[in-house]
Amino acid sequence: MPDLRALTREFATRGRVEAVMVRPARGAAALVLPRAQLVAGQGIVGDRSAAVPSREPGGGKRQVTLIQHEHLPLIASWACRAELDVALLRRNLVVSGLNLLAARSPFADEPLHLAIGDEVLLQLTGPCDPCSKMAAVLGSGGYNAMRGHGGVTARVLRGGWVDVGAAVQVRRAA
Repeated sequence: MPDLRALTREFATRGRVEAVMVRPARGAAALVLPRAQLVAGQGIVGDRSAAVPSREPGGGKRQVTLIQHEHLPLIASWACRAELDVALLRRNLVVSGLNLLAARSPFADEPLHLAIGDEVLLQLTGPCDPCSKMAAVLGSGGYNAMRGHGGVTARVLRGGWVDVGAAVQVRRAA
C-alpha cells in the first residue's frame, strides 16, 4: 500500500481551464478572455496584481488566483442565486476536473506544481479567501457562500500562454 507522500502525488484525471480573466484595476469589472499571457514572478499580463511590484523573492504569493469550477453551483446555491457569473468572483483561472486544494502538497520538502498547457508552471501558495466585495456582488450571505470555496493563490514559476480548454495537471517539483 502506498504511503501518504505517494498518495498526495496521485491524481486520477487532468483538469481543464474553463475560463481566463484579468482584473484591470481595483474595483473594475473582471474581463473574460479566451487566453492570457503569464509572466514568471509577476502574474497575468493586464491584471492589476501583475502591475504591482512585489518585495518578496520570486514575486508575491498572489500572482494568480484560481477557483474550482465544480464549486460554482455550490456558491450559487448558498447565495440563493439560480446561476452565477464567474466574472463576479474575480478569480483569474477557473479549473475543472482537478481538486485544486489537493494540488498543494502538505509536505514542504516535496512541493507540487500545476502545469497548464505546454508552457505555464504554477506553485500554489495558499487559499484565496473571499473579500467583503463578495457580499456586494452576491448579496446578503455572499461572503459566507464563498468561505472555504474561494479558490487558491499561486506564484508563476514559468510563464507562457494559457488558453481556455488547456489541460491542467499536477506534477512533482523537479
